[in-house]
Amino acid sequence: MTSTDFGRIALYLAILALIAVPLGRWTVAAASSSGRLGRVFAPVEAGILSLSGVRAGRESSWLGYALGLIAFNYAGFLLLYGVLRLQGVLPWNPAGIPPLDPAVAFNTAISFVTNTNWQAYSGEAQLSSFSQAFGLGVQNFLSAATGIAVMVALARGFARAETPTIGCLTTDVTRITLRLLLPLAVAVTILLVLQGVPQVMTGTLASMGLDGHAQAIPLGPVASQVAIKQLGTNGGGFYGVNSAHPLENPTAWSNLIEVVAILALPAAMPFAFGRLAGDPRQGRALFLAMLIPFAVFVGLTVWAETTGNPIHHALGLAGPNMEGKEVRFGAADSAIWAAATTAASNGSVNAMHDSFTPLGGMVAMIGMMLGEVIFGGVGSGLYGLVIFAVIAVFAAGLMVGRTPEYMGKKIEAREMTLAMLALIGLAVAMLVPAALSAVLPAGRAAVQDAGPHGLSEILYAYASAAGNNGSAFAGFGAAQTFHAIAVGIAMMIGRYLPVVVVLAIAGSLAAKKKIPATAGTLPTHGPLFIGLLIGTVAIIGGLTYFPALALGPVAEHLSMLLGRTF
Repeated sequence: MTSTDFGRIALYLAILALIAVPLGRWTVAAASSSGRLGRVFAPVEAGILSLSGVRAGRESSWLGYALGLIAFNYAGFLLLYGVLRLQGVLPWNPAGIPPLDPAVAFNTAISFVTNTNWQAYSGEAQLSSFSQAFGLGVQNFLSAATGIAVMVALARGFARAETPTIGCLTTDVTRITLRLLLPLAVAVTILLVLQGVPQVMTGTLASMGLDGHAQAIPLGPVASQVAIKQLGTNGGGFYGVNSAHPLENPTAWSNLIEVVAILALPAAMPFAFGRLAGDPRQGRALFLAMLIPFAVFVGLTVWAETTGNPIHHALGLAGPNMEGKEVRFGAADSAIWAAATTAASNGSVNAMHDSFTPLGGMVAMIGMMLGEVIFGGVGSGLYGLVIFAVIAVFAAGLMVGRTPEYMGKKIEAREMTLAMLALIGLAVAMLVPAALSAVLPAGRAAVQDAGPHGLSEILYAYASAAGNNGSAFAGFGAAQTFHAIAVGIAMMIGRYLPVVVVLAIAGSLAAKKKIPATAGTLPTHGPLFIGLLIGTVAIIGGLTYFPALALGPVAEHLSMLLGRTF
């Protein structure tokens, strides 16, 4: 790594730290019933809520909130599946693209509803502009809004006392979409258009290639799709190669805008959570518990990719690992993007992760296997980290022989059972289908490479699916029927099991009394707890996933050092 590489990392982390606090305050204002944003958007929101049949001031229990969320997302799934299967007869399809295959349409609809955006299709070749904008684009907003809404509901669980309700899903989703996501997406769209990203209604652009052959370049509402794919930690690109495509990501400035947008809202969520829960100090602690390991992840990935492959070096090909990377971005910017997109449930790419070094690919895998709690998705990363925080304070309470407390609420057997259910369920959703894929002929048929890298392709795919990330090692045949269905099921478990668990925890906490802090209360906003929380994440993640990683990327790295290929 050079001083320039360190400078790039430092600049990125500094930008995130600078924008996190104001965006956190914006999120709080968006979720609140009063304030300037409330007055500006009140007429529009009142009309939407009236059409939805929601009465003003109506709130739900945690179970009602959870059932409403699942029903809302199921309706979105059916609508999107219908659009994808009927796109051949729907408007705004100048290229006459036929409907998606049923299994791929099923996979894609689940993917976008769950904020995963797993792309088992090639966007410009298999989707019409109508499907992109009114199918995928709508779900990009709504899946992000539901993730933030669950975070807001959890914060209410800590802030309230002896109450059976945690808010109204429809109201929360409406406010977050109109007040937060839509204005941010418009701003980022304008910035990307200024950098040359298309935002047009025409179908194709005729061009003559350098080889003298005519080309028909697909166009459409690219900038708006890219803006919300990044801000909402969705990740699904307009083009099949995502942000490695020169029309999605044409310049160094567009690259910086997009990679900052990936973590802009996830970085803001801890500060929003702290304020909504009534203790901003807790938000700062959670932010540092995300930022510190993320800085390590970025450093490791940049080091691995800029160091390069010793097998290539032995052949006289010195330099960084540039396989699968865009020359206009280079190894360092590609590695920063890879660390950011897998630390969040984003999944967009500006380089092909399948071509990363074994350690570079492993860092990306670990980010997803941890449930993407190191920033994570908008809302989902924060409430995933709070699950680990619940476990950390429980463990600390056991060590000192005291009933554990977190943010003024007792953490008892019910909360611990729910927290462990979320972690175990996530591990099962990743490891069980990965194991089946490694032994069943239908599963192995999708694997491109032999040896440990082939296992890494499988592990990455199901870590990405259950972690609601959506990126993949490019050699993996994700469109095959076996994996289209299995990945879809993993995406559902990875999204809705934690959501239901978190809402149940929120309901349980909201019903409890607030307990004032005493001399025996463990402070959960200081360096000791931040270290305990990071250690809890590392220990649980290591015990759960290291055996699988040892057979995949670790074995591949050791083989590479020995000069062995497969």
